Amino acid sequence: MASGSAFESDSSSTQNRHNKSESADVDEYIPEPFEGNDLELDAKQNDAGENAADLSRHMSNAVASREISRKLTGGEKLLEKANNTNEPMPVMGGGRDYPPPIGDREIYSVTFDGPKDPEHPHNWPLKTKLILCWCVAILALSASVGSAIFAEAGADVKKVFHVGREVATLGTSLYVFGFASGPVVWGPLSELYGRFTVMIPACFIFACFSFACATGKDIQTILLCRFFSGFFGAAPMVVAPASLADLFSAGSRGKALAVFASVLFGGPMLGPIFGGFTVKNSLLGWRWCEYFTGLVGILALLFSIPLHKETHHPLILVSKAENLRRRTGNWAIHAPHEEFVLSINEIVTKNIARPMVMLFTEPILFFITLYNAFIYGLLYLMLTAIPMVFEGQYGWKVGEAQLPYLSMLIGILIGVVICIYFEGKFNANMIANGKACPEDRLPPMMIGGVLFAIGLFWFGWTGNYPDKIHWIVPTISLAFIGCGLLAIFLPCINYIVDCYLMFAASALSGNTFLRSLFGGIFPLFSVQMFEAMHIRYAGTLLGCVALILVPVPFLFYYKGSSLRKRSKYTISDIQ
Repeated sequence: MASGSAFESDSSSTQNRHNKSESADVDEYIPEPFEGNDLELDAKQNDAGENAADLSRHMSNAVASREISRKLTGGEKLLEKANNTNEPMPVMGGGRDYPPPIGDREIYSVTFDGPKDPEHPHNWPLKTKLILCWCVAILALSASVGSAIFAEAGADVKKVFHVGREVATLGTSLYVFGFASGPVVWGPLSELYGRFTVMIPACFIFACFSFACATGKDIQTILLCRFFSGFFGAAPMVVAPASLADLFSAGSRGKALAVFASVLFGGPMLGPIFGGFTVKNSLLGWRWCEYFTGLVGILALLFSIPLHKETHHPLILVSKAENLRRRTGNWAIHAPHEEFVLSINEIVTKNIARPMVMLFTEPILFFITLYNAFIYGLLYLMLTAIPMVFEGQYGWKVGEAQLPYLSMLIGILIGVVICIYFEGKFNANMIANGKACPEDRLPPMMIGGVLFAIGLFWFGWTGNYPDKIHWIVPTISLAFIGCGLLAIFLPCINYIVDCYLMFAASALSGNTFLRSLFGGIFPLFSVQMFEAMHIRYAGTLLGCVALILVPVPFLFYYKGSSLRKRSKYTISDIQ
């Protein structure tokens, strides 16, 4: 057929081009700078070159692209196992001999057609990128709102089911524990099967468990459904940042993740406000906290399903290879990601185990995550501390006592502005050096650590004296806490993505596991701590811990480069 002839006529030229790099080792491959049309990047920046660790540039080279997919699927170890087995070779069947070798497989391996290939997500129209950002953001928002909205239902749950305060608090903690365990599954699966292939079904099941929790007849059902809501709702929390890394290169990725981080933290800020007024309304009641969570999830799905488009680079090449096979009739054409079909056992042992392996064997990931986890835990601890101050000390009613969360939300938005400002400095350094250094992401984190500690001391001491200090004073302190939270969290995420770009979803899964573990544990002892130590001393204790952690980003800023060179998961090992 005509298309087949065209393929055959091009094969010799393809062979010639391939022969030039046939003997090249992946470690020796130095790709051309990737030039995209990313958000707000000018031609001068593109000429200077993108991040030296930018995965997109490797995906335009057959050797490097194949190496990337083998690392993602664990193919190297699978080949080693297959070649070292004592099992007899399977027969072809029908008495046939083994077919002759087809030659070098790289000739038939599809890649992106250079740095300006329109099929590459970095080169998609800005409108398409913004639509996809909207999709992942609303999916993440539905899950993040659900994490905090149930905290305001605790008092009613205690009365209705005759349980203690700690059991009622489990409604929030188990949801966040689901956030901890879910990403270990969803992150690696998204690297194998694509971002939206994982997010859409998981978010649907999340909505189903939210409705099941709303109709639960006993406390066991409610707590189990809350856990599984968090487990499945965690999918967009870890996959969405990886999807943004697919869409944007180093120069504009920070801005995209800044918007995502505001959504991620905005949910826990808005959730208690919605929850407080919902519980207060006699026509609704505490069950509507979960009904609203499920409805937000369904609305997010209705918006996302018609608009979604796969962003994971290896999966885009799989679609390209399938299209070429159909149109040329040449069954040898393939994408590197198709070379191996993994069994369930291999997926569990080689891929799902990867986030935990990375978390506890990669010093960069472990220590930056530990700092991030403490900060995230304090976010959920504030779900208890803020009502204790404004409801317990100032005598505000339910619903009104949650309004100071808006101050923290304003602080988060200020933190976004600070991080975007430093993105300009990051891009300037990238232009000056011809490449980007992940450690250049960390200066906002240095500022955020100081602001966060100041906010904790301020809140603890001013919120303890309602008869002497006006309520606006501790309310303003929450803006400092929110700004510090965002200024710490966002550079952490950007730094992890830049360091582990190829394994971004797995690295973020490990990060989400540990930080959500802290987020689930902190509310379980927060009330006891603030009651026993009083608000001023509990705030002082937390502020002192935050102060001790202030040097962490400085250490990574000066020592991170040497640690990255020793890592087997960073992108630099396939340059």
